[in-house]
Amino acid sequence: MSSEPPISEWPIPDLLPADLPPEPPLPQSFYDRDVVQVARELVGKRIYRLSRSGIAVGRIVETEAYLAAGDSACHATRGMTRKNASMFGPPGRAYVYSIHARWCLNTVTQPRGVPSAVLIRAVQPLLGIERMQRRRNLERTIDLARGPSRLCEAFQIDRRLDGWDLSRGRRLWLTPDPDVPVPDHRIGNSPRIGVTSAFELCLRFYLRGSEYVSGPKRLRT
Repeated sequence: MSSEPPISEWPIPDLLPADLPPEPPLPQSFYDRDVVQVARELVGKRIYRLSRSGIAVGRIVETEAYLAAGDSACHATRGMTRKNASMFGPPGRAYVYSIHARWCLNTVTQPRGVPSAVLIRAVQPLLGIERMQRRRNLERTIDLARGPSRLCEAFQIDRRLDGWDLSRGRRLWLTPDPDVPVPDHRIGNSPRIGVTSAFELCLRFYLRGSEYVSGPKRLRT
């Protein structure tokens, strides 16, 4: 787990800006459902990351579901290991794994013992953008969190947050959008990106028309 000090000791002058009213974190019950349903409903939700340097907030615009059964691309297809143990529950925990020396963030779904998760693929930065730019050494806002490893770098998410309880509302959590919920017709669906097996499964969900969605342009419309 993270070695960061208690949240009360962190500098948080912009934690609750006037133009971004706080919302309660999504409860464990939100995640304790079918992984495909959760993946779809996470589109439009907000992600909060509170670190020593302050707050970073974004809108989730793209997700992918990974099934506990019948999905050879799921990390748990061969059983539990030290690296994928968080996938086996309880629901509402973070599953953070490394690929090519970079990190990816997932939310664990369904009851304990059912290894399914939703990969957060892309986020639209909303608050703490300068902080994200410093972390990524990049100025272009559109590319700060467009892709799973990019968003982890921008939001300072790494293995120390693997197994973190997202329903606590501390350090890392997700909330409903305080604005109007995303209507069904705004959510697109396609095969997942970058998998070498089970690629025919249409388990990727994204916000139609968002320039912050990852992948080829034809998959963003």
